Amino acid sequence: MHFCPAYPKPRKSKASSLLMFFSARRSWLDALYERSYAMQMGEVHLPGLDLYMVNDPALVRRVMDDEAEQFPKSPLLGEALQPLLGESIFTTNGAQWRRQRDMMDPAFAQARLAVAFPVMQAATQAMLQRLAALPDGAEHDIEVEMTHVTADIIFRTIFSVPMEGADARRIFEAFARFQAIAPRLLLPSIYGLRWLVWPWDVWHSRRAAREIRGLLEKLIRPRFDAHQAGQPAAHSDILQSFMEARDATSGQPFGFDELVDQVAMLFLAGHETSASALTWAAHLLANAPEVQERAHAEALAQLGDRAPEVGDMKALALTRNVFRETLRLFPPVGFMARQSAGACTMRKKPVREGATVVVAPWLIQRHRGLWAEPDAFNPDRYQGDASRESLRQGYLPFGMGPRVCLGAAFALQEATLILASLLRRYRLAAVPGHVPRPVGRLTIRSANGVRLTLHRREGTA
Repeated sequence: MHFCPAYPKPRKSKASSLLMFFSARRSWLDALYERSYAMQMGEVHLPGLDLYMVNDPALVRRVMDDEAEQFPKSPLLGEALQPLLGESIFTTNGAQWRRQRDMMDPAFAQARLAVAFPVMQAATQAMLQRLAALPDGAEHDIEVEMTHVTADIIFRTIFSVPMEGADARRIFEAFARFQAIAPRLLLPSIYGLRWLVWPWDVWHSRRAAREIRGLLEKLIRPRFDAHQAGQPAAHSDILQSFMEARDATSGQPFGFDELVDQVAMLFLAGHETSASALTWAAHLLANAPEVQERAHAEALAQLGDRAPEVGDMKALALTRNVFRETLRLFPPVGFMARQSAGACTMRKKPVREGATVVVAPWLIQRHRGLWAEPDAFNPDRYQGDASRESLRQGYLPFGMGPRVCLGAAFALQEATLILASLLRRYRLAAVPGHVPRPVGRLTIRSANGVRLTLHRREGTA
């Protein structure tokens, strides 16, 4: 019997638009109903908004890949994130997005797996040192540590320095405040009810964004000025690559403000999504002891007591599949909103120009018609051919098409290293009576944390 993690119980039937709005204020997961997990396409019509949810694999591919230019990214999420991310690749569309993507692609050479591995390893060792300071068997919110280690990794990858010191901690804490407020700004926009946004929330969001950008500017400005003055590069990292990037047509580099936009985007996307998934992976392993023991044995057999190497990561097949299955059950980005650039037809239904079309990995990856045991944690489903068709049609935690996540391979290597290092040294156990409550915000997090106890394995230093 496989472990089935708790998730918001869907309603028996579709709620009214007003009830749906108030249900979704806490989490958009609360607005779902039973047929959401089996339908091919659903629709909601609200004041000022027509919203279509597509689960049909052919429609998903049409929206995300085949006709991606006809379904640009919806401005709804961009509105909530604009104070922080500005005109970054996350929020732009069309020619502006293509120019940014073309300039940034070469920069991600610094995120190549072999190049990034020493950075990941150093941050993972720092995590283990922090955990070693905790009493053995102590109750711990693993979300805190997973957020810290992934933020440290992306910080080191961008800036070549660890996430330590007062300024780094202030960035970390300001990001947490910004992420907590963003959903309260986003939801009223989705429902065409912008007047329900509290000015207090807007003020706090902009204040957190200004603080983050100010701290990032403080880190970027000296290196930007040195680069402009023609001084030799102090580091070979993503920031340096961004500064060296040039527009293929004009030959122009990123300006300072645009550089800050892209760094802010990369820091947010680069740690928040991985932190969400790793937190849920720890929860799933704590509640599936048989899988955890197998993954522990795999880490011991492959790594022994030596430091992990980049070549080890492919050999840690079960650990990697644990993370893949976590991404299926708890995709960090649970929904992806697009906007119809023109009137069209979907499943014989007219879709007007400007309508919002949502592709929801949360629903597709638990779809009753695509997956066997859709709510069960079963990392073994990735072995052999049994799930090949399910994976082809219904697995998209990193999106698909032109806007597929640039950091997918980075995230998979990072997670495999962190989980193997953690499981080699510790046994994770669930806290009796504690059941995490998934909520859909910027990413899928737990409303009440993910509390575990960590027990040091015998024979580990």
